[in-house]
Amino acid sequence: MSASPARSRLESPSPLAHGMGMDAVLPDWPPLTVAEVAGLLRHYPDAGTVRGILSHSPRPFSAASVVAMVGGTRAAVFVKRHHARVRSAAQLGDEHAFMDHLRRNGAALGLGICDVLVTGTGTRAVTMGEWTYEVHGLAPGLDVYRDAPSWTPFQEVSHAHAAGGVMARLHQAAAGFDRPRRAGQPLVSGFTLFAGDDPLAAMADYVATRPALADYLSTRPWREDTRRLLLPFHDRLRPHLGHLAPLWTHNDLHASNLTWTGAGPTATVAAVLDFGLADRTTALYDLATAIERNTLEWLALTESRAPKVHHDQVAALLAGYHAVSPLDAGRRQALAALLPLVHAEFALAETDYFHGITRSAGNAGLAYEGYFLSHAEWFHGTDGQALLAFIRDLTL
Repeated sequence: MSASPARSRLESPSPLAHGMGMDAVLPDWPPLTVAEVAGLLRHYPDAGTVRGILSHSPRPFSAASVVAMVGGTRAAVFVKRHHARVRSAAQLGDEHAFMDHLRRNGAALGLGICDVLVTGTGTRAVTMGEWTYEVHGLAPGLDVYRDAPSWTPFQEVSHAHAAGGVMARLHQAAAGFDRPRRAGQPLVSGFTLFAGDDPLAAMADYVATRPALADYLSTRPWREDTRRLLLPFHDRLRPHLGHLAPLWTHNDLHASNLTWTGAGPTATVAAVLDFGLADRTTALYDLATAIERNTLEWLALTESRAPKVHHDQVAALLAGYHAVSPLDAGRRQALAALLPLVHAEFALAETDYFHGITRSAGNAGLAYEGYFLSHAEWFHGTDGQALLAFIRDLTL
């Protein structure tokens, strides 16, 4: 959500988006236009007049742009458009309330969180036809990882350490935000399937409330797949479940969801972006997700290659977190137990999205076969087991 001088042109050519593999693809959703955002921003009295679109985000699940403004209180704003089947204005209210809480509680901790603009009628999100819009202020800092998809590593090991520290401060700031979890919403990275004693029953309930996912799984042996690949990991997590306190968390703290004070090894985190996957999970779930998103090059599996594991970045990420919120041996054991499971719920959410909303059979297959199953299978192998042992045995 920060402007990049290198991209400061008033209208971009047809943008590409991050795909499910290594290559950029045409976006599922049409890019924002000047006329569209001009019509939208008339609802936001502080925004001013649209001067042009500076950039288009490559993120795949929505359309978003940095928009140049004139005559208001902002030189530029960040506009994000969702299909109404993906996010309603009420559903965005949970994200915005969480951001407000973090901004209030995190200021003294040095935690940067963007503000969300308010319309003339006092609302945040605006619904126009089949679309739901939100408008954010720009984040401070540099968008160093703007073009980096998930599952690509930090450019510097020191960036991993900085990200770990900011995550721990975010968890401190999140304390006291007690909204219930976001039940039934598309594309949310929750912790419900493996948070209790009966994952198969929890998964059956999850599938039953999502007709598109139920349709997709109706021809697949999902119970057998889950029992074979995921339940052994849940057995190892079970002794730790009582110690995982509920907490609203980010759930997608990849390097590209952070802005930075610079691009070199001394850079620190300027702000945390994109709370679209935030939900009520646990601190260690969020930390495991950060390991999974940043230090395992999963996209190699789409090219039939083994994922590279960046053990030095795992260690730095955990050291940065530990410096703010200590990770004793018990918490590291629980973290290692969570890691092979942390991808599963969002993989099913993606399967539901691709099968039911964008109608992409190829992407739905990648989400289920490539993410839900293959990632769990990898953790049963030598490299996966070595990573779990590395986390359990790490000295911080």
